[in-house]
Amino acid sequence: MENSPMKMQVADRLSGVGEYYFSKKLREIDQMRAAGKDIISLGVGGPDQPPHPKVIARLAAEAAKPNTHAYQPYKGTAILRNAFARWYGRFYGVTLDPESEILPLIGSKEGIMHVCMTYLNPGDKVLIPNPGYPTYRSAATIAGGVCVDYLLREANGWMPDFDEIERQGLDGVKIMIVNFPHMPTGAAPREGLFRDLVAFARRNGILLLHDNPYSFIRNEHPESLLATEGAKDVALELNSLSKSHSMAGWRIGMLAGAKERIDEVIRFKSNMDSGMFKPLQLAAVKALSQKDDWYAQLNAEYRERQKLAGEIFDLLGVRYDKHSGGMFLWGKIDDREESGEKLSDMILQKAHVFITPGFIFGSNGERYIRISLCAKQEVLREAAGRIRRVLHVSHFKHGSWC
Repeated sequence: MENSPMKMQVADRLSGVGEYYFSKKLREIDQMRAAGKDIISLGVGGPDQPPHPKVIARLAAEAAKPNTHAYQPYKGTAILRNAFARWYGRFYGVTLDPESEILPLIGSKEGIMHVCMTYLNPGDKVLIPNPGYPTYRSAATIAGGVCVDYLLREANGWMPDFDEIERQGLDGVKIMIVNFPHMPTGAAPREGLFRDLVAFARRNGILLLHDNPYSFIRNEHPESLLATEGAKDVALELNSLSKSHSMAGWRIGMLAGAKERIDEVIRFKSNMDSGMFKPLQLAAVKALSQKDDWYAQLNAEYRERQKLAGEIFDLLGVRYDKHSGGMFLWGKIDDREESGEKLSDMILQKAHVFITPGFIFGSNGERYIRISLCAKQEVLREAAGRIRRVLHVSHFKHGSWC
């Protein structure tokens, strides 16, 4: 008799959560590559550039020491918390107490889960941006929360409509997740938005969770929600070195806010992990001390890539904002196209170039597609060339590639 694994029922908390889109799509792309197809992926926002050489050197030097391999404090080392505090003061104009208002994290994505698990009871509602990062919805759902979309529209600059949100009712809403500069659209916060968010949260007794990993990318004026008067009373902010310092695989992030909130999150976090590898923390200190030219060089490269991504959109008849920020270019497909998903699939099958369909970020992203700028300029040029050649030979019409 052939053995087979016993059947197991997964927990109810996973009933509304599927496998992450990119996990499935990248597996499909790997299968295409295994079949001999050369696929260019312009999907995931994983920086392809390395961190500053001094950061890598610091990691190697510290890892070579015999006394840096033990468990570390749950709150991170004091030297890292102080470095985060200096960074926030220097670039955001925000004063944070490194002892009580900063919590280093193993990536800010994990921090979303920490906050949801700390505050949500089954049935508590969470305001989720649509379109927005899919992990917001997944984390809230796994923690037992009920997701309530608030719609972001291009006509409104992708800003929340507070009147509409309040009209739809706020009974049971405990958390509102916000993210500016916004992913996937690249929209920067309008003047006064953070002030309005703080007033909204205070008026309705809602905790704001601001996810802020993109503030340095294609943006010369990084902003923090915590710079707004009264923000610490109603808000927590996540930040990360993944994008700003090209350290995505290092998993170094932080949570900032009032001491009371940080202490509450530590109650959950300290039962989930045992701190961060000390050499990583010390290398992060070096990264946070980089001079302005690091960010200037990073942005100069991303802006060149933006131009090339724009050329791809031009080929496809996709409309986009040349003044957007962040690590992606977001564009609206032609009205004659059936959907962003269909267009993305056609580009992948015909040109062997993967561009993310906007529907994965919510229903308000269905008529959009997104290009990651985490590809070298020559790769973007090659992608444009492939699409141009396919368009030339296939008698392209919007909605079909013959």
